Amino acid sequence: MTGSPNTSRPVGAVTRGTTGYNRLRRSDRWLVHSPRVRTALRAAADPLVVDLGYGALPVTTLELASRLRAVRTDVRVVGLEIHPERVTTARAVAGATDVQFALGGFELAGLRPVLVRAFNVLRQYPVEAVPEAWATMSRRLAPGGLIIDGTCDELGRRCCWVLLDEGGPVSLTLACDPFSIEHPSDLAERLPKVLIHHNIEGQPIHALLGAADRAWASAAGHGVFGPRVRWRAMVELLRAEGYPVAAPRRRMRDGVLTVPWTTIAPLS
Repeated sequence: MTGSPNTSRPVGAVTRGTTGYNRLRRSDRWLVHSPRVRTALRAAADPLVVDLGYGALPVTTLELASRLRAVRTDVRVVGLEIHPERVTTARAVAGATDVQFALGGFELAGLRPVLVRAFNVLRQYPVEAVPEAWATMSRRLAPGGLIIDGTCDELGRRCCWVLLDEGGPVSLTLACDPFSIEHPSDLAERLPKVLIHHNIEGQPIHALLGAADRAWASAAGHGVFGPRVRWRAMVELLRAEGYPVAAPRRRMRDGVLTVPWTTIAPLS
């Protein structure tokens, strides 16, 4: 069945569990407006979404469910945690909502979701654990399913995430409150685990961040109109340099930069 979590032993380790209201708002907004995500949710026979590792409180899971209903009103969200006490707390806090909470890890509690969000989870694992965690989750996806593996700061002002499908990584997104940065490379500290150790000279992610900093400096004149306008000008400069930055489908309040995974995949 796709609808009920099983009781097999969760795969993974207990993480710190820090969370906060609206901490994942930028990734939520991106999910709601991403053509790839919208298509996957709307095409799914069962619009099941798993929020993996929601932490000590279920606030971001409840927010995710509320926001995804803008895409599909019958979306079902299940929050999974590896710590039994967190599941008990989540059920008590959520009360009579239609969001479920269950014990589970990378095996996704036997569920077959069309979308998995795993934020601030793999950052707490060794980098060697990432490929197997990705593979374990991917094997449980429904046809056409997607995974978002990301990291953000405590207030959600700086975020980075990888979008994956059953074949592996698809894209990297950098997102921020443009008022909260001095340079785009400030986001380097929030790169997903798979990339953070590759932010060194000679690696593509280092080159992208360097190019973004140079474009940000070149766009300084746009700063008189505000950092959001300056961010958009930076993105246009990067695109003119040949970086395949995805064009936003709407004017967003966030600074967002999405590139194909092939652009920044680590060199062996």
